[in-house]
Amino acid sequence: MKCFPLPIPPPQRGEGETEDATLFRAAVGQVAPLAEQNRIEPQKLPRVQRLPDPPRAIPDTLSDSLDEHTPVDFLRNGLSNMTLRKLRRTPIQDSLDLHGSHIEGARTLLQQFLHEAAIRELRCVLVIHGKGSSGGEAVLRRLTRHWLMQRPDVLAYCDAPPRAGGSGAALVLLKAVYAPMV
Repeated sequence: MKCFPLPIPPPQRGEGETEDATLFRAAVGQVAPLAEQNRIEPQKLPRVQRLPDPPRAIPDTLSDSLDEHTPVDFLRNGLSNMTLRKLRRTPIQDSLDLHGSHIEGARTLLQQFLHEAAIRELRCVLVIHGKGSSGGEAVLRRLTRHWLMQRPDVLAYCDAPPRAGGSGAALVLLKAVYAPMV
């Protein structure tokens, strides 16, 4: 048995009505307003002040075990050396100064800073770690760069330009964070 669609007459447009409104009225058909006794007036709900969510602890996933050599420049696999050249010319969006911090405090500050930078969708940040004491080993410098290499959101780092701290600071390129489209 074959079914043939019945022809639907095109709806007639009212004065000042758009095509969408006309099609909607044709699809809905005739409507009648509710009787007065069946209507419910909307009630205003009291405003409830929502407390902010407590900050979640940032997991500490960084290792302190240093290799023999921590590179001066770091570039994630798959990125060209041109990335480092562009990074050196990119404007710095925010900075963190770790001068005078102990190792534990510096690691915590760095993780919080990078977490907040990701939330703020920053791409180029500066981490000032210092050059080390005169004649001494620059432990914080080596550890900071070692920690940066462990972070998956860090694409590259290099020495900062001289005006921003030179070898006493690292210029860091962070991954772009794209919000999912809804």
